[in-house]
Amino acid sequence: MNAIDKRLAELGIELPVPAKPVANYVGYVQSGNLVFTAGQITMKAGKVEYQGKVGKDFTVEEGAAAARLCAINIIAQVKDACGGDLSRVKRVVKLVGFVNCPVEFADHPKVINGASDLMVEVFGEAGKHARSAVGAGSLPLNVAVEVEAIVEIA
Repeated sequence: MNAIDKRLAELGIELPVPAKPVANYVGYVQSGNLVFTAGQITMKAGKVEYQGKVGKDFTVEEGAAAARLCAINIIAQVKDACGGDLSRVKRVVKLVGFVNCPVEFADHPKVINGASDLMVEVFGEAGKHARSAVGAGSLPLNVAVEVEAIVEIA
């Protein structure tokens, strides 16, 4: 068991089987040593969680938990891209987070911190990344949050 797998176990995180795309796209693309994930939503055990708007149906803290779940799904996709070996992750380069929220909502960064914080918890210094946090009027399946990533691997 490598250090990243040990860290996931310490955090009580069991990575899911990466979600299969439901349309004409793939879960991730590798170009050189960069892995670009498709947007990951709030899927857990094959079921959609956190359906609704942050700031209306969910608190900022619940939105951050939703973003954390998206990040877990990102890590599952990256693990697949790495042939099962997360020690190949050199750097989480960038996260882009989308928050399903009312137009007046302004705490997008606090919501997406749920994903950002997990990347640093799991990958340490290599988990620190550039980021965008964006509000959206709606998201697929009415999920509260969707996050995508660019990750550098060895």
